Amino acid sequence: MFHFSRVWIAALVSSCVLVAASLTGAASAQDRRQNTPGEFDYYVLSLSWSPSFCEDAQERGNNGRSQQAQCGGRPFSFVVHGLWPQYEHGYPEYCDRSKEWLDRNIMTSMLDLMPAPGLIFSEWKKHGTCSGLAARAYFETVRKARAAVKIPEEYLQLSDTKMVTPAEIEDAFVKVNPGLSTQAMAVTCNRTRLSEVRICMGKDLQFRDCDEIDRHSCRRDQVSMPPMRGG
Repeated sequence: MFHFSRVWIAALVSSCVLVAASLTGAASAQDRRQNTPGEFDYYVLSLSWSPSFCEDAQERGNNGRSQQAQCGGRPFSFVVHGLWPQYEHGYPEYCDRSKEWLDRNIMTSMLDLMPAPGLIFSEWKKHGTCSGLAARAYFETVRKARAAVKIPEEYLQLSDTKMVTPAEIEDAFVKVNPGLSTQAMAVTCNRTRLSEVRICMGKDLQFRDCDEIDRHSCRRDQVSMPPMRGG
């Protein structure tokens, strides 16, 4: 009996060592890829509902330059928060510290889509450097990704607060974007308001499913869409 126990324990230990080695190897493979510019699986185009952002900022008493630029008189609806390289599980960030500097002319060229200089600079540092593209090429890709998504007409000139379900927002986007499915996007929210619509795209900017992003959709029954400001 004692001999059997020793054999069984030895086998168990050996098995554990093999499993640990396997996990270590997998982790090492992931580590070798982690934060390597250009080494990712797909993009997430994040579209922020600007009126929600501005109301949140106002409630927090945050009146910085970025808020002033975005939340002044211009009637922004959905604006680009970012175009984020993603892994199937997780994402890279701050991939190349040597390339974090961004030409001011590139920044100003993006203000029609991303109406806050600070946002543009920070998105390049955190996400753009992971794309494997030069800054100008990355922001050209951001523009192409945004052009590939049509905003539902009912959200273009919203003059009154609108109560909607996350599913209704997804359905509205799917209806006007051929090839887009609810499995390729997520609607995010805070306590009461719509925050963002996130749409998954391959490196070719074609819509594609993304289970990890889809799982993080807003779980509230309804969210509010504050009206557009100014205009």
